[in-house]
Amino acid sequence: MPQDLPFFQAPIEIATPKQRNTRQSRTVWGSRVVTVGGGAPVRVQSMTNTDTVDAIATAIQVKELAQAGSEMVRITVNTPEAAAAVPHVRDQLDRMGIDVPLIGDFHYNGHRLLTDYPACAEALSKYRINPGNVGKGDKRDLQFGQMIDAAMRWDKPVRIGVNWGSLDQELLADLMDANSRRAEPWDARQVMYEALITSAIDSARRAEEMGMPGNQILLSCKVSGVRDLVSVYRELARRCDYPLHLGLTEAGMGTKGTVASAAALSLLLQEGIGDTIRVSLTPQPGESRTQEVVIATEILQSLGLRIFVPSVTACPGCGRTTSTTFQELAKQIDDFLRLQMPLWRERYPGVEALKVAVMGCIVNGPGESKHADIGISLPGTGESPAAPVFIDGEKALTLRGDNIAQEFHQLVERYIERRFGHAGATAAPAAPESAQTVTPV
Repeated sequence: MPQDLPFFQAPIEIATPKQRNTRQSRTVWGSRVVTVGGGAPVRVQSMTNTDTVDAIATAIQVKELAQAGSEMVRITVNTPEAAAAVPHVRDQLDRMGIDVPLIGDFHYNGHRLLTDYPACAEALSKYRINPGNVGKGDKRDLQFGQMIDAAMRWDKPVRIGVNWGSLDQELLADLMDANSRRAEPWDARQVMYEALITSAIDSARRAEEMGMPGNQILLSCKVSGVRDLVSVYRELARRCDYPLHLGLTEAGMGTKGTVASAAALSLLLQEGIGDTIRVSLTPQPGESRTQEVVIATEILQSLGLRIFVPSVTACPGCGRTTSTTFQELAKQIDDFLRLQMPLWRERYPGVEALKVAVMGCIVNGPGESKHADIGISLPGTGESPAAPVFIDGEKALTLRGDNIAQEFHQLVERYIERRFGHAGATAAPAAPESAQTVTPV
């Protein structure tokens, strides 16, 4: 071994997210308690895109989002008709056994809706208030105060959510004027950052002055640029101890929105910043709204902050794997595991931690399969038509023939039942029904 290399001089630090902040102990969501901040897990949030007036359609989408992993769901409350429908949405969800908290998204007329529709104010678990859209001039403080009064009357927390697309223009103008008088003016973007942060923190302090408990307030300062979001939230976290909601606003569609959200949120979460997250993804035509929840949960799971669903490791494929068998099997297994999770969370406690490997050839296949709880190394191009299966790190059997995919699927199901369904028993599952295609080792 070369003597001039720094082997074992100091251990390489393992990358782990910084300690979760302990700034807040909990936030109470009316009769539906979800801990936020402090030592609580980072929570996943999403939002419906249905017309809230259609209570049935809205409740159905809320259910879908909740079953996909969203722990709170925001709905639009923009008209008297929408406010009147909110209690019916809540009733529908309760009848379906969906206890997820509902967040009311208010702009412009929220003060009137919360006052005129008390059943709406009571049915919601939290109110989202945008200080840039509560009124102008003298009306701003009055109408903001009415919303805070409603929150205190019904014992609801609030998220004061500033958005740079609807920033308080009077505040921004004042800060721009003050900046122009500085000996060394800041960059205009830095003034924008300051306006976002000032709007959020000043609004929160005004709410506390009115009597709102500090542990009933969350803050957000959403922008649509990755570096802008990181800059704003680093400073926001430094200046206050309120729980923070993270998310790029208007993240975009498809891979653009996915990558941008993952980049921004991962940087902040790795630094211990953020208590709730949302991926504001524009759905592809015909795509389910739940895709934004899947991405949010994947971000948290990839960082090691949460575990939502079993993980499926699969290789990307190369010239050794011209067959699509491993791709199809990996997708089938992944789709199957996600589909079953709403039921399995109750039936098989701990199944979220399951690791499955579906590999395409012998190069990395056996190694990755050994690291998984259950894994298979499929034959690549030109390889012998045999697929060794590894269970709990040991080669258990080899599948052969035309039904390898179906048989491995059966093995995964049986492994889950045996390991997670019987007090943690980890005995290897029996061979599939078609024993003639199986060669035990």
